[in-house]
Formats: sequence, C-alpha cells, structure tokens
Amino acid sequence: MTQPSRTGMTTGRTLLFAIAGGAAVGNLYWAQPLLDFIAGDLHGSTSTAGWLVTVTQLGYAVGILLVVPLGDVVDRRKLVPLMLVLSAVALAACALAPSMAALLVALAAVGLTTVAGQVLTPLAGDLAADEHRGRVVGTVASGLLTGILVSRTLSGLIAEIAGWRTIFVIAAVAAVVLAFLLYRAIPTLEPKARIRYPALIRSVFLVVVHEPVVRWTLALSATGFGAFTMFWTALTFLLSGPPFHYPVVVIGLFGLAGLAGAVAAQRGGRLHDRGWNVPATGALWVLALVAFVVAGLGGRSVVLVLVAIVLLDIAIQGQNILNQARIFAVSHEARSRLNTAFVTGNFIGGAIGSALAGLLWDDWGWTGVTVAGAVLAGFALTVWLVGRRGPLRVG
Repeated sequence: MTQPSRTGMTTGRTLLFAIAGGAAVGNLYWAQPLLDFIAGDLHGSTSTAGWLVTVTQLGYAVGILLVVPLGDVVDRRKLVPLMLVLSAVALAACALAPSMAALLVALAAVGLTTVAGQVLTPLAGDLAADEHRGRVVGTVASGLLTGILVSRTLSGLIAEIAGWRTIFVIAAVAAVVLAFLLYRAIPTLEPKARIRYPALIRSVFLVVVHEPVVRWTLALSATGFGAFTMFWTALTFLLSGPPFHYPVVVIGLFGLAGLAGAVAAQRGGRLHDRGWNVPATGALWVLALVAFVVAGLGGRSVVLVLVAIVLLDIAIQGQNILNQARIFAVSHEARSRLNTAFVTGNFIGGAIGSALAGLLWDDWGWTGVTVAGAVLAGFALTVWLVGRRGPLRVG
C-alpha cells in the first residue's frame, strides 16, 4: 500500500476518518452503562461510580485544550497516530486497574489522550472542497456520534459475556490498528501556522474573545452537551433500578435507539451547506425541549423512554453539527483551535452534566433530571432567540 498523494477527502478517507473518530470518542463511554456493574466489582459506591464518567470527560477537555491546537502547527499525519497509541496505553491501564481509585486515574488518562477524533474533524474540513465541507464534516462527525452510541451497546454486551475489563483490551487493540491505517492514509500537509506553543494555546482563548459567533455558539453547544450527558448518565441509574431492573447487556442496547442522532448529524451538515444553519438550530432546540417533556412523563414506560432517546439524540446531535460547521466557517487557518474551543466547552458542559445527574438522582430521581433538562433546553432557546439575527450569524 502506497502513501496517498491526493489531499482531497475521498470516499475511503472520509469513511476511515469517521470510523477512527468514532472509535476514539467511543473510548470515553465504555464505562457509562456499566457504572453499577463496575462499582459492585471494585466495591465502590454509586456516587463514586458516577465520577468515572466525569473524570474521563474532564481529562478529555484538558486533552482537547492542550493537544488539538497542535493540528494547526504540526504534521497531523504523525500527531493522530501518536495520540491513538497513547490512548491504547491508557486503555490497557483501565483493563488492569485493581481498584476504583486506579480506574479513575486510568480513565482520566484515557480522556487526556483519546483526542484523535477532534484532530481528524478539522482536518476533514481542511481537505474537503468548500461546497461539500458541511457534508464531509457531518459524515465524519456522524462517525464520532455513532462511536458514542455503539460503545455503550458493545460495552454492555461484552461485559455480560467476558467481564468489563475485556472491552478495554479490545479498544486498546483497535486503537493500535487504526493508528497504523491512519498513518498510511493521512497526507502530509504543511502546517497552517508557525506559532510557539504558549502563544498557540493563548490564541484559543483570543479567538473566543474576539469572535462573538464563537462565544454564542459555545454557550449553545456546552448547554446541549451538558443536557445530553446528564440524560444518558441518569438513564443508566433509571434502567438499573425499579421498575425496570435491566441487566447491563439490555441497558447497552438502548444506545442503538440513539443512532437516529448520527443520521441527523449528516442531515445537519447538508442544512449548513444550504444556508439554513441558524433556523435549523432553533428548531432542533424545540425538539430537545419536547424530548425532555416526554422523558419526564415516561419514567415508568420503556416505550416513552425510547421515544425520548430518539428525539433527544436527533435534537442534540443535529444542532451539534450545525454549531461545529458554523464555527469552522469563522477561519480556515485556525480550525483546529476553533475546534479546541468548541469541544473543550462541550466536555466541560458534559462533565457538569454527568455530575449533576448523580446529584439530582440522589435527591429528586428521574423527575429532577428531566426537569433540569427542560430548563437547560429553555435556556438554550432563549440564547438562540436573542442571537439568531446577529451574533449567531457568521459575518
């Protein structure tokens, strides 16, 4: 196999980027449907198990901030495989963790290193033609979203058959294989900028300060990801307890209902290409509000829970792609740094959401979680209404 010489986004390269990005982001969620299972095996409490998701996302936010900006100044053909190999080491440490404390540290390392997908997304935007950028970014991002959902399903199935440690072994092997394939597939590109590392990191914050569209979009995206993560973390507790009492293998299968979100991501990219980014964002936030209302009414109905999952995944994942495409339109030279701000904001929101899920569940149960989700959706709709004719439009 020879090194590709073309720098465009071919169908094969787009598919590989989507698969690799999905595998990388999926590493963040292997533990999510297994919280009770892992807590029992390692003799930890439910509240401590909730922190398994939180520390992974906090580690990811730090990794995004410190590593992803390098995509604007180094050869991504080397950067992406390197991060995949480092994530494989962290995943192996998860598989060998002897205690809850050791697993928390290892999962933080997984979050810190599994950032390859967020380097690949702006790279896809750089390689794609202008008229197809929304579609290509949407396809790659849909791979990331599919990875999130499939990881939950696979972890439940594999944990039921071979124990929760096995999934981390499989993920580590997959990361090494993908590192090799991507090293062969990514073209060598000249750095888009030459900036010292401290100035590079500082420029991430400067682009947020100087660009109103970035600030307003970050408010929407962080709110959306916080609500999304809060819902999915609490869903594990809901399905594990009365009246459902589902085993981990069944809880994992609920992730398949969210695959509608991956389809919405692709459609969202096409809506951006057609100039409908801002109005479509508002419509999807209305759908998110409806999803939380349905979820609140369906705390004892598996049918309504499934309907809420589908609606919420379409709403959050669709608007997530619209937000990302809007931010990418701000600057070609700084797409990796823009993506850094975008994803860091998302996962700070996600970490807060997962922590809120545990707190709300302990005091208010499923009702408290769904009411909080509806409040967050209402807040996002207010931001959209105020900003739709000004700050949310790329100048």
